[in-house]
Amino acid sequence: MQILADENIPMLEVFARHGQLRRVAGRSLDRAVLGDADVLLVRSVTQVDQALLAGSQVKFVGTCTIGTDHLDVDYLRQENIGWASAPGCNARGVVDYILGALLTLAERDGVELAQRCFGVVGAGQVGERLVQVLRGLGWQVLVCDPPRQQAEGGDYVDLATLLQRCDVISLHTPLTQQGEHPTQHLMGAAQLQVLQQGSWLLNASRGAVIDNQALKHFLQQRPDVRAVLDVWEGEPLVDVELAQRCDIATAHIAGYSLDGKIRGTEQIYQAFCEYFSTPPQTAMCFPEQTLQALLFSGDTSVAEALAVLCRAVYDPRADDAAFRLSLQGDAQMRRAAFDLVRKNYPVRREIPDLQVQLSQPTAALRQMIAALGIVF
Repeated sequence: MQILADENIPMLEVFARHGQLRRVAGRSLDRAVLGDADVLLVRSVTQVDQALLAGSQVKFVGTCTIGTDHLDVDYLRQENIGWASAPGCNARGVVDYILGALLTLAERDGVELAQRCFGVVGAGQVGERLVQVLRGLGWQVLVCDPPRQQAEGGDYVDLATLLQRCDVISLHTPLTQQGEHPTQHLMGAAQLQVLQQGSWLLNASRGAVIDNQALKHFLQQRPDVRAVLDVWEGEPLVDVELAQRCDIATAHIAGYSLDGKIRGTEQIYQAFCEYFSTPPQTAMCFPEQTLQALLFSGDTSVAEALAVLCRAVYDPRADDAAFRLSLQGDAQMRRAAFDLVRKNYPVRREIPDLQVQLSQPTAALRQMIAALGIVF
C-alpha cells in the first residue's frame, strides 16, 4: 500500500506499519506528486478534488483537521473514495487561543472580562466548548447557530441580535458558500457597521468568514474596534495592511496544540484501520507536560489565577510577534514565511493538562479552575 502524507502531520510512523509512507509538503501536492498513492493524508492547505484525484488509484483520504471545506466530499462519494476528518481534534487548542487573546485585549483596554457580553457564532466542536468555558466562568454569552437552531430549537439568537447585544464576537463557523446558511463573508461591511463602540472581533475559523477587504476599511474608520485574526482570505498570502490593523495577528495556528495534532492523527488512523479492516498497530500516547504543577494560595484572586493558568500554557502574543516578522519582502517571500511559521511551530500543550494544587481556595476560585477543564 502506498501512503502519501503531508509532512507536517505528526506521528505518521503509525501508518508506515501498513505500507510505504512518503512525506511531502502539503501545498506542493498535485496530480504529479500524488503518483500511485492508495492513501492520501492531508491538512487544510491541500485542496482535494477531481483535479487532484481524477485517474488516480486513491482509495482513502484522511484530513487531520476539523474542517472539510478543502475536500470535495461530493466527488469523493461519487467515486466511492473513503474519507474521514478529525472533528474536535484541535477544539481545545482554539479555546485556549481565544482565552489568551481575551486576556490580552482586556489588559490593553483596561476592562474586566466578566463585564463583557460574549457572542459566539457557530456552536460546533469549537464554539460549543468555548461557550461551556465562558459560561462556566460566569460570563454572559449569546450563541448564534442557525443550522442547530433550526434542527434542535434551543437558546440561540440570530446574528443581527448577537451583533447588537454583544461587545465580543468570536467566529467559529465552517466555511460554506452554498446552502441555506452560507458563511462566506458572513461578516461583511453591513454587519461590521453594527458592531458596538469598543467591540472585539475574533476569527479563528476560516478567513473568508469575514470579508477581509471590508474589515480592513472598517478598521481604518473605527480604530475603537479590536480585531484578532488567526485566519485570512488568500492565505498563505496575507493582506499586510489588514494584519497591521489587527491587535493580534497569527498564522492559522489557533488549534496548533501538540495534543490537538496527536488527536487528529489518531482519529484519522482509527478511520484508516476501520476502512481497510485492519487492526490498529499501536496506541498513541501524550508526552508529559513540561510544567508539572501550580500551587495557589486561598487568597489568590480569580482574575490573577485565570491569567496565570492560561498563560502558563499559551500566550498568543508570542505567535503574534513571530507572524509579524514574517510579513516582510515580496509576495513569494511572505507565502513561504507563512508556511515556515506553521512548520516550525513550537510545542504547545493545553490548559486541562495542568496540575493545580489549592490551599484553602474560595468557591469562586474552584469554579474558575473547573470551568477551564482542570482536574484538581
